[in-house]
Amino acid sequence: MKKTTFLLALSFGAAQAVLAQAPRPAKPAPRVTPDKTPLPPPAPVPEAPLDEVPHPVLPLYSGSVPNSKPSNLQETSVTENGGPRVATVLQPTLTVYLPPRDKANGTSVVICPGGGYARLAIGHEGYDVAKRLNEMGVAAFVLKYRLPNGQTQPDPSIAPLLDAQQALRLVREQAAKYNLNPERIGLMGFSAGGHLAATAGTHFAKPVGVSPGPTSVRPAFLMLIYPVISFSDSLMHKGSRNNLLGDVPAADQVRLYSNELQVTAQTPPTFLVHAEDDKVVPVQNSLVFYQALHRHNVPAEMHLYPQGGHGFGMNNKTTKDQWVERLQNWLDANGWLTK
Repeated sequence: MKKTTFLLALSFGAAQAVLAQAPRPAKPAPRVTPDKTPLPPPAPVPEAPLDEVPHPVLPLYSGSVPNSKPSNLQETSVTENGGPRVATVLQPTLTVYLPPRDKANGTSVVICPGGGYARLAIGHEGYDVAKRLNEMGVAAFVLKYRLPNGQTQPDPSIAPLLDAQQALRLVREQAAKYNLNPERIGLMGFSAGGHLAATAGTHFAKPVGVSPGPTSVRPAFLMLIYPVISFSDSLMHKGSRNNLLGDVPAADQVRLYSNELQVTAQTPPTFLVHAEDDKVVPVQNSLVFYQALHRHNVPAEMHLYPQGGHGFGMNNKTTKDQWVERLQNWLDANGWLTK
């Protein structure tokens, strides 16, 4: 927060009078420093409050963006329901939120905002969540990923996953720079961002793209908040499926991106949150994913609320219970908040 300083101006005559009455400071004694005795180190600069620390924005790719083609489209950003919404992402990025040094525990999370694969609710499902994770000592990286678009991508179906996997790869490769544990990088997603996170958490064995490199893209854990999971006709969120796969998707693509069918024993431990009255993404999406995890003996925790609808972010106004506190307990119980 900027501070404004008001200066009291004195007239020239008044200033002279004040100066005449003020005692002259004594001349300081000369400082003597013995030979070969080093001066004391400067006092450490105190850390700025968390909300005043600048948050670097990292390009996801160092060179050209893979799976992209020239177009006349430009990224757009609007404010809806009090928060920013981004669309037509051409240059994917990671916005870095680091916890105070005295709280940092080495764990990090890549956050995938939702928006039906048509836009990104990057405020309440991105930046706000990153600040809350910082309070837990967790570093957060808000992913502005590309949304499927045939005008800018040769294969729109892989563009979001390509970016999510590259985000995991980039954080892992730069873990030392940010004092992070490369084995404690989680992935979090809301709504369609939850579908993206679940896809990354079940498709890591065969990374998409050309020459992906040796760095692992497996997240250590998943956090899926009112997620789109299935693209089956009975469970799908139609907008998410159509935006990613087209209006008439092939059956094999529907199965590939129905992530409850892709769970294995290697799927990361998962935390799930959903409201039972969600009319946008049926709660059965979380239920079938939990059941698949249970069948494969993958540790999972799920919190269902009777009400809350869809898109509530961190604040389900129908209950005093805060799911983010349940998340903190889960992270702590699994050792991810241990320094």
